[in-house]
Amino acid sequence: MTDFASRIVAWQLAHGRHGLPWQGTRDAYRIWLSEIMLQQTQVTTVVPYYRKFVSRFPSVEALAQAPDGEVMALWSGLGYYARARNLHRAAQEVVSRFAGVFPTRFDDLVTLPGIGRSTAAAIAAFSSGERRAILDGNVRRVLARHAGVAGDPTRAAVQAELWSHAESRLPAAGIEVYTQGMMDLGANVCLPRDPHCMLCPASDDCIARNEDRIAELPGRKARAAARRKRIAMLVVVRGGEVLLEKRAPTGIWGGLWSLPEANADEAPAMALERDWGLAAAETQPLPPFSHAFTHFTLDVAPWRIRPASGAKLARDKAAMWLPLTEVNGAALPSPVKKLLVSLPGFLPSQE
Repeated sequence: MTDFASRIVAWQLAHGRHGLPWQGTRDAYRIWLSEIMLQQTQVTTVVPYYRKFVSRFPSVEALAQAPDGEVMALWSGLGYYARARNLHRAAQEVVSRFAGVFPTRFDDLVTLPGIGRSTAAAIAAFSSGERRAILDGNVRRVLARHAGVAGDPTRAAVQAELWSHAESRLPAAGIEVYTQGMMDLGANVCLPRDPHCMLCPASDDCIARNEDRIAELPGRKARAAARRKRIAMLVVVRGGEVLLEKRAPTGIWGGLWSLPEANADEAPAMALERDWGLAAAETQPLPPFSHAFTHFTLDVAPWRIRPASGAKLARDKAAMWLPLTEVNGAALPSPVKKLLVSLPGFLPSQE
């Protein structure tokens, strides 16, 4: 659909986003950073994280050489932490496999950790002008509505149909502006609810608009029953330090430091002594809270614990005592950091 593409390009040049910090460059490293951060995360949230990363890691070599904990600390609060782990691994592979030169070809990009078909296409388009189609969540919505593609978009047959539309509409030239235009259209005009159809350059022949099917397109993924998990978090404090454990590399908050956990129905003092070798001198319940993940909700019962004088930590634990003054800069999950910072008198500074 050449006409479709030309309308998107003209609209982007006149009304699209042009001042984002990763725009106006062919630097594949910076483009890659932005694309990974933008996965399932809004632009306004990403911008400060992107600037911090570029400032601290101005090159892929700098990122590859950084300690894992420093990378995770800078990512803390952005969520979906597997992205940060893959980001670090990908940087190391670029150094080892591509001599530190970030690739710009789709076929090379798609072999790196954390880079799928759509992300590789976006990086290739913006860094080298390679003519490739993208299909992130926003673009999928634009195409499903304009082409009238119904059905669960996670099903293989529906995905294949959407990819076919994405590829058939590519312009012969100007792939960078077109790609950005599709992203901008999905982010700011073709919204999930109450889209701004009067501002859309493709509204005249949009099937969803013309057939009054906007609310039903794209189709919805069949939702599984909501799951909940209950845990206790042990806020063990001694001498101005809090006890943290290093989480496993995979799973929720993988690779981050966090508070020790226990069964929500178990006495916290008993769990602390059994699992950590620390006797508790005092335990105090804190206000419970919940944190929603993509597939379940975590219900947390926190306990503030003062260990007995002279109690020694079990030696086989991947643990550390973090000074309370360093909580804000540590690689902690955002709800854990929020819990620690919010405790009255817990931190001398909340800067």
